[in-house]
Amino acid sequence: MRLRNIKGAKEAVAGSPCCIPMPQELKGLWHTVFLNEHPIHIEIGMGKGQFITTLARENPQINYIGIERYESVLIRALAKTTEQPLDNLKFICMDAREICDVFAPNEVNRIYLNFSDPWPKDRHAKRRLTSGAFLALYGQILSPDGHIEFKTDNRGLFDFSLEEIPKAGWRIDAYTLDLHQDPSMNKGNILTEYEEKFSAMGNPIFKLTASRAKTGSLV
Repeated sequence: MRLRNIKGAKEAVAGSPCCIPMPQELKGLWHTVFLNEHPIHIEIGMGKGQFITTLARENPQINYIGIERYESVLIRALAKTTEQPLDNLKFICMDAREICDVFAPNEVNRIYLNFSDPWPKDRHAKRRLTSGAFLALYGQILSPDGHIEFKTDNRGLFDFSLEEIPKAGWRIDAYTLDLHQDPSMNKGNILTEYEEKFSAMGNPIFKLTASRAKTGSLV
């Protein structure tokens, strides 16, 4: 995906109190940032931040960390928090492959993956955020009862995920091929910017939740 470079984005991200400049130094110490022992939920590839910002406003009893690789995208999320800063929300500009350098074992309670890049070519499969390679990383930082939530409008990526997740030793706890028509899984759903766009076009939204498990799977 080619992104337009936004002048001043790097400086704005570096100077924002909402962004953590050296997250590796906080591995195992994230509760000292939030000054409480609340659960930590992270979103990997948060885009413009509508999803995680809304969650943080609605759930002050949970600490949220949004991870985005590109400053030119992250700056859009910063704009959403400028007027109403949230004590339970922080951002990190980094590559998702570095999460084990940033979070300690069992430090994260939930991981959100929303409308990730599908990387459609087979040779790029390991770059998909639901690949076995990334699931191995998630398993290192999630608490024993933690889980991931994944949404996409890309059927190819979703089918890949349904196959890849059990192969990696995880359990698919629930899934739907039409989230907005599924009363159970759509309950409390927070829309992302992409979700609003794709839904308006009539595209079904796919969602699954998964957790680590020794035995059993829905697929």
